[in-house]
Amino acid sequence: MAIRADDLQAIEALLARAEAGSAVMAELRRNFPHLKWSSCDASDVLEDPYRSFPAYDLHLMDASGHCPVVVGEPSAATGAIIAARSAAP
Repeated sequence: MAIRADDLQAIEALLARAEAGSAVMAELRRNFPHLKWSSCDASDVLEDPYRSFPAYDLHLMDASGHCPVVVGEPSAATGAIIAARSAAP
């Protein structure tokens, strides 16, 4: 199931207010159980994020096949990678 526009807006709103180290993944999984989720450090993802927020980058992914792939269009996305941004020194 592709990410719906209203789901994407709610995900972006949650990430915009989320603080580093928060339980953002648990909240995303609880609120959007129909989507696939993955998390990592932002330095682990080579592709540009779909959106960036103070504590996290949002990468859309298509997890419908054997191996998930990062995609740029919400209509092709079945989930997301939440990449934690490192705090500036």
